Amino acid sequence: MDLKRIGIIAVALVGSYTFAQNSKMADIVTEFEADNWALNRTYIVQESEEYYQRFSTFYNDWNKKLSAVDFNALSQQGKVDYVLLKNLVNKGEYFLNQEYDAFKEVSEVSSFAKDIFPFIKNRRRGKKPESKELAQIFQDASQSVDSEMESWKAKPFKDWQTADKASQLIVSFQKGLEEAYNFYYGYDPDFTWWVEKPYIKLNEKLTAYAEFLKENYSEGSVKDDGSGIIGKPIGEEALKESLALEFIPYTPDELIKTAEAQFEWCKNEMIKASRELGYGDDWKKALEHVKNTYVPAGEQPQAIMDLYSHSVDFIEERDLITLPELAKETWGMKMMSPERQKVSPFFLGGRDIIISYPTMEMDHDDKLMSMRGNNPNFSFPTVQHELLPGHNLQYFMTSRNKSYRRPFSTPFWTEGWALYWEIILWNKDFPQTPEQKLGMLFWRIHRCARIIFSLKFHLGEMTPQECIDLLVDEVGHEYANAEAEVRRSFTTNYPPLYQLAYMMGGLQFYALRNEMLDKGWTEKQFHDQVMKEGRMPVEVLRALLQDLPLNKNYKTKWKFSTAFK
Repeated sequence: MDLKRIGIIAVALVGSYTFAQNSKMADIVTEFEADNWALNRTYIVQESEEYYQRFSTFYNDWNKKLSAVDFNALSQQGKVDYVLLKNLVNKGEYFLNQEYDAFKEVSEVSSFAKDIFPFIKNRRRGKKPESKELAQIFQDASQSVDSEMESWKAKPFKDWQTADKASQLIVSFQKGLEEAYNFYYGYDPDFTWWVEKPYIKLNEKLTAYAEFLKENYSEGSVKDDGSGIIGKPIGEEALKESLALEFIPYTPDELIKTAEAQFEWCKNEMIKASRELGYGDDWKKALEHVKNTYVPAGEQPQAIMDLYSHSVDFIEERDLITLPELAKETWGMKMMSPERQKVSPFFLGGRDIIISYPTMEMDHDDKLMSMRGNNPNFSFPTVQHELLPGHNLQYFMTSRNKSYRRPFSTPFWTEGWALYWEIILWNKDFPQTPEQKLGMLFWRIHRCARIIFSLKFHLGEMTPQECIDLLVDEVGHEYANAEAEVRRSFTTNYPPLYQLAYMMGGLQFYALRNEMLDKGWTEKQFHDQVMKEGRMPVEVLRALLQDLPLNKNYKTKWKFSTAFK
């Protein structure tokens, strides 16, 4: 047998072994995700002792399962998957314990429900209830709720966050009770006859109880600073732990300082562009000029198409990344509803680009605000951020490469990658006119402001109104757009670190790019490999690409460069 043939066989055997190792961890990751989904589907009363105990056991069992894995026998890919899954378990356990501690503070508000909860549990297996007895239990519970409300009036909660948690307990219980009731109602005649009226009465009492609890807090606790935006600051310790779980080895204060340095760079570049337009150092006037470059109503889709074609041509001419033909064929456009524009005044995207632009039913001022805020120059960096090579390409590639890594998704990877391309394209002179430069810089400084205001809000150093004022006074937002941005940051399902993930994730990718280029990689090699490895924190991606040592309890330690030029 010749040496060439021996080499081919050896490579095949190594590849097979590596696949087997990766397959083992891939299957374990898939099992974890399936278990998690199955339990969440089963235990729908999330604010209950049962739920917290069950998921505490779940995470404990998974820690034991991971401890039994022979880490050293895994390939580098397998070790990466292990580290990612271990971190995911730790993250889930940490936030579960945070919520459980808050639950225990207010669990007494649901003491009336102890005799009803067995009905909810037994429903899962379809056990026929003792309808007459259950009706009486519901009646008694209604009276207990009245007594509880009177009792809690004399002892308001220390702050509105605690009151809100208490209200959530009742809402969660009410949801579980409704589900169980609807299972039997109309199907079981005995149940329907006995339980209907007592249930209706109890349900009304629970609605009133939840509403009462939500507002039952100390007068010294300020819920609304006048902006109408209610968020929940998580505090410094939770921020630090959250950053560590996202593999960000910097403190909130260090990140704020980095953002402030970026902010000043952006402001200086905006002044340069302003001078090119003839507005001197008055960058706000220059921004007004750019805002008024909006296209007429009805012409936005074509403007988006033109911007898309321009960015793709620019990227392909420089051979920066592989853009599959099917990816270029299958992205789409959608129009955003007026209602959604109240919290998302600018374009969104992913598999499609969602156009935020005025519709007939919007007020005149809202129409103008939308047109000005989504002018082609502001949209200049947005199209590639949302489509190719940004979010659309991410979805396309991760559906086809290591899709089992979906649970490891993090905004530092998702949003960081899209923001990274804004940095790369700026450095490659993608914007040619001062209007295009201001359009890119507007979003760049906006992402810096996001880091500052979101971290300072969660540290208790800024109120929502102060966040709005920062965006209006220092970034150049229209007031309504700034308000929508802050509302989106604090009152939706976005996690506390989401808004800082854009710029910080982008800087992580940029730092890793520079390291890989120093090792002899091309930009295209780097970009293509990122898309092939799937979702994960950038620090772990770095360990994978550079074959760095890993251990079972790997913690963040990569002090990535925050330089961007």
